[in-house]
Amino acid sequence: MALLSTIVEIMPKSIAASLANPLVLTLAYDGLCTFEFGIAVEIFGLPRPELGANWYRFGVVAIEPGPLRAAGGLRLSADAGLDLLANAGTIVVPGWKGIDAPVPDTLCCALRAAHDQGARLLSICSGAFVLAACGLLDGKRATIHWRYADALTQRYPAVQVHPDVLSVDEGTLITSAGSAAGIDACLHLVRRDYGAKVANQVARRLVVPPHRDGGQAQFVERPVASQRESATLGGLFDWMRGRVHEDLSIERLALQAHMSKRTFIRRFTAATGVGPGEWLTSERVERAKELLEVGETPIDEVADRSGFSSAAALRHHFRRRLGVTPSAYRRAHLR
Repeated sequence: MALLSTIVEIMPKSIAASLANPLVLTLAYDGLCTFEFGIAVEIFGLPRPELGANWYRFGVVAIEPGPLRAAGGLRLSADAGLDLLANAGTIVVPGWKGIDAPVPDTLCCALRAAHDQGARLLSICSGAFVLAACGLLDGKRATIHWRYADALTQRYPAVQVHPDVLSVDEGTLITSAGSAAGIDACLHLVRRDYGAKVANQVARRLVVPPHRDGGQAQFVERPVASQRESATLGGLFDWMRGRVHEDLSIERLALQAHMSKRTFIRRFTAATGVGPGEWLTSERVERAKELLEVGETPIDEVADRSGFSSAAALRHHFRRRLGVTPSAYRRAHLR
């Protein structure tokens, strides 16, 4: 409980007004996955004065006595044990010791109790095995690194494993694929809590895309693209994002990428997992969401500024992808 009071004293009290429970706790264990742990610290644990006082509070919970070893020869100690999980609004499981490592009953009991009290649980990579061991993923959709998908399916057949996506949101349970996909999942949660504008600001500070389309298929056993090709497409994505409101034909995109149409389509699909048109539509929907969240811009203007040919086209793609109309989305997300 000492850690909780320390967090409350350090962080502005106005944070509590932003979320019902802004306290994010990250598990630490012997054999800790350093990169996955660092993702949680970077996104939820750093002060962000540019966003004002309303931000998460953060703490680390040790599941066993320390000091704890972490990958890379590091050692760490935490200021609190499992009892603090009862106070959490969100709990991050940053990987696990190994897919064959048992999950302690004490940890399972603490996580189930916290979830029953309303805490959201987010796993990164092999952390899904922890949630599955708790029984929390039974009957739920989940994802994990593609290398572990078969093992998760075999050991926990009640879990609906989707190995072809970067993350799965089941409301109070969020699972993510390989290590870096934890960034996507954490940014998704920021987007849920604070809206697209804030999530985009955090992503810019991290120097990562605010949203990645496609799934794990683009990373599974594929040859690494040449340095020149990667640089060309990487620059093209930024160029396209800056012009989603324009008419971006395949011909124009191929010309910009210095490729033939056929080569461009093949390489773009290999890099993203989707075709150029589908990728653009996703970006245009994201742009429309941003516009709808920050003002009363007329729907026709939102459609034009996000690259849709008409308000009807915007409504069509909004319904197809989000299941709601633009107007309904604005009512639910306008800040």
